[in-house]
Amino acid sequence: MQTSVETYNDRVVRQFVAATVIWGIVGMAVGVFIAAQLYWPALNFDLPWLSYGRLRPLHTNAVIFAFGGSALMATSFHVVQRTCHVRLFSDRLAAFVMWGWQAVIVLAAITLPMGLTQGKEYAELEWPIDLLITAVWVAYAVVFFGTIAKRRVKHIYVANWFYGAFILTIALLHIVNNMAIPVTMGKSYSLYTGAVDAMAQWWYGHNAVGFFLTAGFLGMMYYFVPKQAQRPVYSYRLSIVHFWALIAIYMWAGPHHLQYTALPDWVQSVGMVFSLVLLAPSWGGAINGLMTLSGAWHKLRTDPILKFLIVAISFYMIATFEGPMMSIKTVNSLSHYTDWTIGHVHAGALGWVAMITLGSIYSMLPRLLGQKEMYSVKAIDVHFWIHTIGVVFYIASMWIAGVMQGLMWRATNDDGTLTYSFVEALNATYPYYLGRLAGGLLIVAGMLLMGWNVARTWQRAPALDPTPVLPPDRAEATA
Repeated sequence: MQTSVETYNDRVVRQFVAATVIWGIVGMAVGVFIAAQLYWPALNFDLPWLSYGRLRPLHTNAVIFAFGGSALMATSFHVVQRTCHVRLFSDRLAAFVMWGWQAVIVLAAITLPMGLTQGKEYAELEWPIDLLITAVWVAYAVVFFGTIAKRRVKHIYVANWFYGAFILTIALLHIVNNMAIPVTMGKSYSLYTGAVDAMAQWWYGHNAVGFFLTAGFLGMMYYFVPKQAQRPVYSYRLSIVHFWALIAIYMWAGPHHLQYTALPDWVQSVGMVFSLVLLAPSWGGAINGLMTLSGAWHKLRTDPILKFLIVAISFYMIATFEGPMMSIKTVNSLSHYTDWTIGHVHAGALGWVAMITLGSIYSMLPRLLGQKEMYSVKAIDVHFWIHTIGVVFYIASMWIAGVMQGLMWRATNDDGTLTYSFVEALNATYPYYLGRLAGGLLIVAGMLLMGWNVARTWQRAPALDPTPVLPPDRAEATA
């Protein structure tokens, strides 16, 4: 009697990988367009749906939730199957997560340019779309944790701890911050008011960064860096300490976005203190990732995928040092509301999030397509250098512009009047917007190169047989 062999569900992973690349190109192209609008304002063509105020949230939603979200779902479904040695809990629910998430993204692309928005940072989508997000996210959690529940090994690999924390925390943040009273299909009012609304929003906003853009992508780091380097994690004990310290501290850092506002002063101080403490687990985890290459640093000469992964960790260290420093009230008084903040955000988004994602996809996709490597390894190397130079152009322009803005805005004459008008500060900033645009163009060029490489790799893939689930005793060490 012939017994059926259990196989991995790689179909949904491949679909999410394709979505990641497509939305990465689209989201970053919108970012380049609105960066060009800051230099040439006439590019809004006097059309309301092309105005900066409407396209900017479209850009942030596209790169965070479309590009980043699809990457997190692709890698988490891939990693949880390989580390638990079982197929996904439910193929139908996994398919619903895939297509439901794409529906959310398309609805965002329609409603945001129309001006239908809650007006909350990273939570702009109106209540009907929020309900769809909730349904998709519940399905996502059921698939992920259901797969862990039926695992064939007692141990839960640390990458799954980070993915799990990201899934649970984002569910909590999404529900609490989006509590609203619907008025029409396209309009609702927040359940909170005044300073309470601001505090709930930035508890959500900073933890969207902390858990969506940090914890989830640390799950990628803990799987794909050891996998690509063919080395064990440097310190498994440190990875667990990193996990518990990070999730215990990150939750309380949100008020640092509201320094010198109507928020109670003690709340602002709590946000600053927890932000400073956050430096320790962040750098501890980053060092753990870097030290995983002990004895394998020579591989950076020939493996451009490792370059993506390791430089991503370096940008993570930059961003997680800079963030706590900017939360200090005296520094914040200079940096807040300037382009320094924009530079900081993109050091994390383009340096850490994008590069760890690109490296993970380049590492994972050939295996999903029955290939030994991507169609062009040289193109990966070119992409690495284009992207890295683009990020440096971008964040250096914004750092210089931001510090200059902060100094000009606070400069006073002997009689107490302002030395510079706002227009003078804007005029001084103008050349740096061109530098930011140049960096963005390089990054989009790199994404287009990646799209070509992915498409060619897909074209040469053989007819795929489902990959059989490996029993734990035959599984690879880093899985």
